[in-house]
Amino acid sequence: MGDEKKLVISIARSYGSGGLTLAKKLGKELGLPVYDREILRMASDQSGINEELFGEVDEHVRKIFLSAKAHYKGLPLSPEYAAFTSDDNLFELQADVIKRIANTQSCIIVGRCADYILKDRAYVLSLFFYASEDDCLTRLRRQVSGTDAELLKRMHDIDKHRADYYKYYTGRDWNDARNYDFCLDTGVMDYDRLIEVVKSYIEIKNREI
Repeated sequence: MGDEKKLVISIARSYGSGGLTLAKKLGKELGLPVYDREILRMASDQSGINEELFGEVDEHVRKIFLSAKAHYKGLPLSPEYAAFTSDDNLFELQADVIKRIANTQSCIIVGRCADYILKDRAYVLSLFFYASEDDCLTRLRRQVSGTDAELLKRMHDIDKHRADYYKYYTGRDWNDARNYDFCLDTGVMDYDRLIEVVKSYIEIKNREI
């Protein structure tokens, strides 16, 4: 498939916004595969490094000093280097998988700084889904057990972690609308209507690609 016909959608989302559900529904509507944690398995298969190590990278980012400098370089190390299994290189290996996917097929990629990794590709549309605290809390009450105070703490902790992770590897602010092509408040309508809005936007943008 040529670049002019290819469509890769990157989706970043706040916790409780329903972003992953929307990604899956959008994938079904458009007939596109959706990649989320599958990227960890693919990076593990490609590198020979245990998948659990890739899952631990984002946990480590919480514990280190966060600078404004982007730690993503775009070139993973090969196995002979001592830093082959370092956190930064594990991210590079995940990023390499994301680029390989985007180079070969139309798809949807959820999270993992995909918007930044693929920012120079004209056929990539970057979306950010968010909702108000009240709307996120209402959705979480139906999906996760816990008191409102516990759910709010979980929401704030996860969003802070996503922001820190994004900042560490990209040098950018995760919730800055300028990083994305399209931002959508998911609390304003139901899933079906949200999908119609996103599909309409994609159709408009496709005329420009």
